[in-house]
Amino acid sequence: MSPKERRSKIMESLATEGRVDIIRLSEVLNVTPMTIRRDFDVLEKQNKLIRTHGGAVPSQALIHEKTFELKSNISVREKKMIAKRAVSFVTEGMTVLIDSGTTTLEIARLLKNHEHLTVITNDIKIAAELMGSKLEVIILGGRLQTETGTLYGSLTENILKSIHVDLFFLGANAIHNSFGITTPTIDKSSLKRTMIRTATETILVADSTKFNQKALSKVCDLEDVSTIITDGQLSEELMEKYGELVEIIIAK
Repeated sequence: MSPKERRSKIMESLATEGRVDIIRLSEVLNVTPMTIRRDFDVLEKQNKLIRTHGGAVPSQALIHEKTFELKSNISVREKKMIAKRAVSFVTEGMTVLIDSGTTTLEIARLLKNHEHLTVITNDIKIAAELMGSKLEVIILGGRLQTETGTLYGSLTENILKSIHVDLFFLGANAIHNSFGITTPTIDKSSLKRTMIRTATETILVADSTKFNQKALSKVCDLEDVSTIITDGQLSEELMEKYGELVEIIIAK
């Protein structure tokens, strides 16, 4: 098989699976992993894929980080509906961890009138929203991503490793049935994994535009969250496909 034919096979696999693995490709195409890595180098220079740890994803399919201002203007009505449904899982006395993001900010706005709750967050906008409430509010320290208001990094993760929470509301940049839940940066994916390990239950809150999308760094598989709450714009086809992997709740 010529290099051109081999690279065509790699792109076919990418189109079908959403991600390719170096070792798996080397076995299927009967070449060394080094040959596949060289093919990846060529295809990446042609802007056809992006290298990830041990594999690659299509370059045109990756979701990149958006600023808070840009995200706050997307699917506003849907995010409010998702937040309303999410809050129904919160009961008195809980300790709730809230991920950074615009959907999770809507959850915080609904929680601010509650009492007898402890809320922990890595989002300075969420913390500011909860000022003046009767909640016990804990802000995780760390590096500040100024474009989004997110706190992250080793300091943030070290604090998380010393606590336990009842419920974690996870935000997501991208959701894919084969690639899982992903985020644009490695630092954030690591942080989100630590958050999941901290919680008894994790609920993913994400509007329907996040489905069938991929970002650079994997957070977890869909099976690692107990529930996804999304909006009614999710098609029946996607509802069925993703519903085979995790419980899907449509906010109304």
